[in-house]
Amino acid sequence: MKKIVLPAVMGLLIVSGHVLAQHKIIQTDKAPVPIGPYSQGIEANGMLFLAGQIGLNPETKKLVEGGVEAEAVQIMENIKTLLTTAGLDLTHIVNTTIYIKDIAQFGKVNEIYGRYFTGQYPARTTVGVAALPAGASIEIAVIAAAPAQRGKK
Repeated sequence: MKKIVLPAVMGLLIVSGHVLAQHKIIQTDKAPVPIGPYSQGIEANGMLFLAGQIGLNPETKKLVEGGVEAEAVQIMENIKTLLTTAGLDLTHIVNTTIYIKDIAQFGKVNEIYGRYFTGQYPARTTVGVAALPAGASIEIAVIAAAPAQRGKK
């Protein structure tokens, strides 16, 4: 039995090593630049993982004024920019996680968020939180999937 288990474990390590080796950092100055030790996005094996976005204007590097509605619009625009940088668009999003300080504001956020999608909506989780970076009211993190034929000839 030990002879069977050992090759199986070694096979998993080789697969894991291969997965970790295939990633690409997504970076643009047209979306808020990270102020900490993280990337705007990482593409790995056909999946794009975007760092949580708050309503920062990429030009001023400040939170947009106008409350949760203005922040939600800026966030979605930042997400679109990052997706475009990676060669994707909103139709490639498969999952979002929304963090919101005042869950009573979720109706407003949901209406704005919904404008950015048609037909097939991504899976979504919404979490009420006590605080967010830079005094933001909302943060949205995204996972997107690249088309299966991308990069193949």
